[in-house]
Amino acid sequence: MACVHYKFASKLNFAIATFDGRHISLGDLKKQIMRREKLKAAKCDLQITNAQTEEEYTDDNALISKNVSVIVRRIPIGAVKSTSKADAIGRTEPVMGTSMVTDDSSASLFLAQLTKTANLAEANASEEDKIKAMMSQSGHAYGPVN
Repeated sequence: MACVHYKFASKLNFAIATFDGRHISLGDLKKQIMRREKLKAAKCDLQITNAQTEEEYTDDNALISKNVSVIVRRIPIGAVKSTSKADAIGRTEPVMGTSMVTDDSSASLFLAQLTKTANLAEANASEEDKIKAMMSQSGHAYGPVN
């Protein structure tokens, strides 16, 4: 019997998933882990990452060879599986239909509109702009008007 050692990111010890042959498909490994851990497939999906190379397995037909150690994370169904920083940084669209920031006057207008946004976490702006807006919002209560 061949096996794959797996552990959830929040746990300390590895568990073992056994199978016949030299490889197991990612889909079969996910099913076996969900069955062993008593997880419901309707509520979450599993993100499987190689523990040594930190390679994320995304294709359910991908073959995982025997005696490999993997890290398992539960993710909500429909969540973005990509964990690359380029996806998070690559958002450059303006908020609330404003035009792209090109000079200082439009930057201050953009920042003024961004400071009026209630939820900056979901705002479609760069992290730097969000931080500037947050600093402006937190200092507004102590301004000379108040």
